[in-house]
Amino acid sequence: MTGSKTTSMELDDVRSAHAQGRSRTDLAKLRESTPFVWDEANEEDKPLTRLEMQQGVELYRRQRGRPAGSDKESTTIRIDRDILAAFRSEGAGWQTRMNAALREWLETHRATRSL
Repeated sequence: MTGSKTTSMELDDVRSAHAQGRSRTDLAKLRESTPFVWDEANEEDKPLTRLEMQQGVELYRRQRGRPAGSDKESTTIRIDRDILAAFRSEGAGWQTRMNAALREWLETHRATRSL
């Protein structure tokens, strides 16, 4: 950036500079350039509070990854290449379809075998 000067200050330094009148930030100009000001006409357009934003982040963090308490177990198994190719050729979700095929096989053979 040609002609710009970036300085790095700790938050406490910024606050003390502002309190002492040494801040070079034009707050009025900054507030005028804010892209959104809520006109209080539509509740759906109301900006989120800090607490609402934190709750949203916490909810997102809880939803990431595998579901807790899953009854699935990770394992390593050797499967013939042609069988894997057939399941994979149908696209995403091939492991779920393979699991369903194994479950179906168990259901048809459960009467003759006890698990």
